[in-house]
Amino acid sequence: MSDRRLAGQFFDAAIGLLQRVRDEEAEAVEAAGKLLADTVADGGRLFAFGAGHSSLAAQDVVYRAGGLALMNLLAVPGVVGVDVTPATLGSALERVDGLAGAVLDTAPIGAGDALVIVSLSGRNALPVEMALNARALGVRVIGVTSVAYATETKSRHASGTFLKDHCDVVLDSKIAVGDAELTLDSVPAPFAPASTVVTAALLQAVMATAAGSLAERGVEPPLLRSGNVDGGHEWNGRIMDEYRERIFYRH
Repeated sequence: MSDRRLAGQFFDAAIGLLQRVRDEEAEAVEAAGKLLADTVADGGRLFAFGAGHSSLAAQDVVYRAGGLALMNLLAVPGVVGVDVTPATLGSALERVDGLAGAVLDTAPIGAGDALVIVSLSGRNALPVEMALNARALGVRVIGVTSVAYATETKSRHASGTFLKDHCDVVLDSKIAVGDAELTLDSVPAPFAPASTVVTAALLQAVMATAAGSLAERGVEPPLLRSGNVDGGHEWNGRIMDEYRERIFYRH
């Protein structure tokens, strides 16, 4: 099979997944967007968290041109992408009990805020405890996960529950367990993951919905512009000054 044909198959698989989440998750996307808009309008703060490669989609909505300036990254040292050596340490930290509580105890997050938690499997202790503890603080939680893991794998949290069990809104990425879209007889393992593509698209759909929801109620969405267009820095400076008490990545 040619490399070009494999590339085409991956694009087809990713497009198919995007169409599924567009059609099947429309109600959840609307609910998540409204939740974020409500939080902004009510004076709350926005945060996003993801561990490992799930952090990529979380980072994609923070300090992003065309995105909400109020979205802050809730960073957990050692689990943001592959920022530690060995990279396997990050995976191990996701299974450590109590880490989420320690992070939330020291983060500027509390009642009335909203937290987006991205975890493909939703089975590890860190995302489960992050959702549990955040809701106990009065934080509203949006979970972005593959619900299939809850029926095909076992939870690694003591409660036996998954991220999806502790959210105000759940967005199902529809990614199959194992996160690999292609197989070949000549290749011993499945390959070509699409979770980042789909999860990032889901979150951008939520951000678009939130911006529209704010505009509908007469609130200017606190959006950032690209610093590479004329006037972008001045625009962003105004937004950051107006919302400086709710933006933490600039401190």
